[in-house]
Amino acid sequence: MKPLLRAVLILDALLLLAFGLLFLLTPWTSLYNALQLVQTQPVLAGQGFGVALIGLAWLALHASIDGALTSTVAKVVGHVNWLTGVLMLVWLLGLRTPALTGFGQIVAVLTGVVLVLIGLGGVRLSGAVRRREKVRVAEVVAAGRAERQAAKGAVGDAGKETAKDAGNRREPGGVTAKFPAYRAEPVVEPVLPATRPVNPVSAAPVHPVVDEPGLTASERAARAETAAARDEARNAAADAPGAPRPPFHG
Repeated sequence: MKPLLRAVLILDALLLLAFGLLFLLTPWTSLYNALQLVQTQPVLAGQGFGVALIGLAWLALHASIDGALTSTVAKVVGHVNWLTGVLMLVWLLGLRTPALTGFGQIVAVLTGVVLVLIGLGGVRLSGAVRRREKVRVAEVVAAGRAERQAAKGAVGDAGKETAKDAGNRREPGGVTAKFPAYRAEPVVEPVLPATRPVNPVSAAPVHPVVDEPGLTASERAARAETAAARDEARNAAADAPGAPRPPFHG
């Protein structure tokens, strides 16, 4: 389909080049008289139109080579051709303007019909090529997505296989066969019964109360309280942390 559209573009380029040269030669009166055509007035407008047609012919020829421009340029050139042909037919057949001889009128009408057919054919072909290109692009995009999904699935399967192989290489105890297992055994410390040594200092008072025969009852009570206070202070000093402890006796 696209090679046919390129052939149509080459034909369009030749037609546009021929008409462009004809309008560019508008000042050549003898040529127009020989072809029984009416010269464009003013001459400057005819030559400007000829230059535009030659540029459009070059664009059509370039689009027939460059595939990225083929469908777009073919659509534009096709619309230009069939619209020009319709205008020629309306003016020549409907309005009878300009007044041409029999041969000139026949040539002009045939030219208009050819332009309409070539233009409509180019437009339809360009639409068909564009639809095919869109379908092809959609297929390429879908294929790319499928390939990416397949690649992701392959990576996931490879990861699962690797994890499975690593699990199979493990020993029943949960340790791989390559590295031995080192297990720390708990250290059991002997528990000693909490015994408190008997403080021989606190067992008996250093200064026992001696019953002296010449003391009254109040003096004896005061001495007893003094001895008890001294014993309590000595016991508290012995029980304080950091105080020297007597050795254990079995």
